[in-house]
Amino acid sequence: MLRKFAYNKIFRTTGMLLLFLLLLLFPASKEYSLEDDITVKTSSNLKKNEVFLIDKNGYVARCKVLISGNTNEDYATKLVELLIIDGKYQEKIPNGFRAILPTDVKINDVSINGDSITIDLSKEFYELSSPDVQRAIEALTFNLTSINGITNLYIKIDGSLLKTFDKTGKNFVQPFTRKSGVNKTYDVTNYKDASSVTVYYVSKSNNGYYYVPVTKITNDNRDKIKIIIDELTCSHIYETNLMSFLNYNTKLLNYELTDDVLTLNFNNFLFDDENSKSILEEVIYSISLSVRDNYDVKEVIFTVDGKEITKSVIKNIE
Repeated sequence: MLRKFAYNKIFRTTGMLLLFLLLLLFPASKEYSLEDDITVKTSSNLKKNEVFLIDKNGYVARCKVLISGNTNEDYATKLVELLIIDGKYQEKIPNGFRAILPTDVKINDVSINGDSITIDLSKEFYELSSPDVQRAIEALTFNLTSINGITNLYIKIDGSLLKTFDKTGKNFVQPFTRKSGVNKTYDVTNYKDASSVTVYYVSKSNNGYYYVPVTKITNDNRDKIKIIIDELTCSHIYETNLMSFLNYNTKLLNYELTDDVLTLNFNNFLFDDENSKSILEEVIYSISLSVRDNYDVKEVIFTVDGKEITKSVIKNIE
């Protein structure tokens, strides 16, 4: 009787060890969410949310800040205040980033109507330098359209819609949207046939890596996903302080857009380590963020030679 009991215990233990080894050898597919790549453990389990500030190289760049609001209007107000130099949320700005709006600018009003948000700022907005006005508008646009359901931004100055900036003579067409672009570069011969695609590159700070969106205005009429992957696999990035971790031998074999899911099928150079079938997190986020700003989809599924490896769930900040 004791011998039978001992044998059963040995078999159970051996079975559990084999199962554990199988899980190590064949790990489950990891699911990424663009909303929660960094979570701060506090008593209320607050998250660091996506915001756009100015980085050390002068780009409008994506980073994470612990900030929230009781309502969308309250949250939007804080996102604007975050961009005011020496403002009330200055201490929340990560090292290597900075605000851009003039110190004495005031927020007169914030209102949301459907998918549009209107902010009314004081006339001190015009104190912006000529090089900074476009970056300020881009940072405001990307910050406020990160709010769930918001796609359009209207900017008023003391009650009047912003139409021009006297220092540059530049005219503005509202609403501002992410399709208006950010950190724009131009490679066009004919503006009538020009199109834009936003690609997220990697940059490095003292605290790690972060992402910089660059909108390319081009005559390239291919599907945007092809342009995105080609840009991220290019051996020469147009700016030396921007990087891509996607292996230049990576090929997008085919892709399928079905309802709100984009499935991408790559060759095995997508892997950082082919033995473990792992993909660098920076590769996942560069591609997924780029897809988010160019396609209306909820998920990006990454496959290699037709086999699903992982997927990225695309959500706006809630």
